[in-house]
Amino acid sequence: MAYFDNAATTFPKPEEVYTFTDKFYREFGVNVGRGQHVLATKASSLVGETRQLLLELNHCSDRKVVFTHTATEALNTILRGMDLPSGSNVYVSPFEHNAVMRVLHYIGEQKHLNIKELELDRTNFLYDVEKIKYRFADNPPNLVIVSHASNVCGVIAPIKEIFALSKQYDVVNVVDMCQTMGLIDTDLSETNVDFAVFAGHKTLYGPFGIAGFICSSNANIKPLMFGGTGIDSASRTLPNTVPERYEVGSPNITAIAGLNAALKWINKVGIENILETERHNHLRLLEKLREFNNIKIISPINGENSVGVISCNFEGYESSSIGQVLSAHDVAVRTGLHCSPDAHHYLGTFPGGSVRFSVSYFNDENDFQILHNALNYIYENS
Repeated sequence: MAYFDNAATTFPKPEEVYTFTDKFYREFGVNVGRGQHVLATKASSLVGETRQLLLELNHCSDRKVVFTHTATEALNTILRGMDLPSGSNVYVSPFEHNAVMRVLHYIGEQKHLNIKELELDRTNFLYDVEKIKYRFADNPPNLVIVSHASNVCGVIAPIKEIFALSKQYDVVNVVDMCQTMGLIDTDLSETNVDFAVFAGHKTLYGPFGIAGFICSSNANIKPLMFGGTGIDSASRTLPNTVPERYEVGSPNITAIAGLNAALKWINKVGIENILETERHNHLRLLEKLREFNNIKIISPINGENSVGVISCNFEGYESSSIGQVLSAHDVAVRTGLHCSPDAHHYLGTFPGGSVRFSVSYFNDENDFQILHNALNYIYENS
């Protein structure tokens, strides 16, 4: 099958991920921090090395990595752990996932929050940094949350510029890097970024079950869950140290092993080479889609300022129907709202959503030929 659903999860993974995950779990698949034996020490070393690899990838060796099972859990930990005052101004991009917006809705039911969208030019898909500057001045932010790249249309946000402006108001800045970490070389050493969320199974090319966030060592948010941490077990309270304060229960050592192998693969191939290959595949995808006049592209049509995620509508058909036809012709895509209804309100594709194509490093010419044949079938039978 020609797989164009990489925004949901990259597939396939590098071969190293499969082989190392299997080997490690067979030989050292024990719990972390719960034993003094050699196996537990090996598992603990793996977790520590994986944290370090993530920090090195993002050029922020003085920060901390908190592991969670999903990025949704990471965002809940961050947002629900803050003590936002009632009436806070919370700025978000137009493309936030429900993992952000539903959490803000939950908080807003208890505390009134003023949710405001960051300005973006609908014609060229560029954030209007100048307008954002004046908007912040008129209504100072308390919290800013930005999806680094949209999971609906691929648009990349200028987080460096936006966070530099918002930090003048002593706010907390959160960036969702689920579609970019491991793909776009990003320096998280700058203090303007307070929390950077990642998902191991997307552009980091790891497995499901491992995600988290990068933060400073003095991050002070309330923990989402309570329980055993493997240290200071006599105390009724959680440790005050990061990451221990936010990591309770047993970690998914299998998934961490897979992420470890994926990070080493990224270092071996080079993040700049991975981005270059994805951009090539992104342009090939655009080229194929633009061949058919029954397809309306709802993403930057030149591929600039965007990752390889493209939303489309097919003239005369619901997105779900197109998804079924494509699947029958061995093409995997995602249809609907992609858990980002606000993005579709903004793009004018609500409630039907879109057909989303997304590429990865591993797409090849055979995939594009299969796709072309399927698109041609739809066109000829419309």
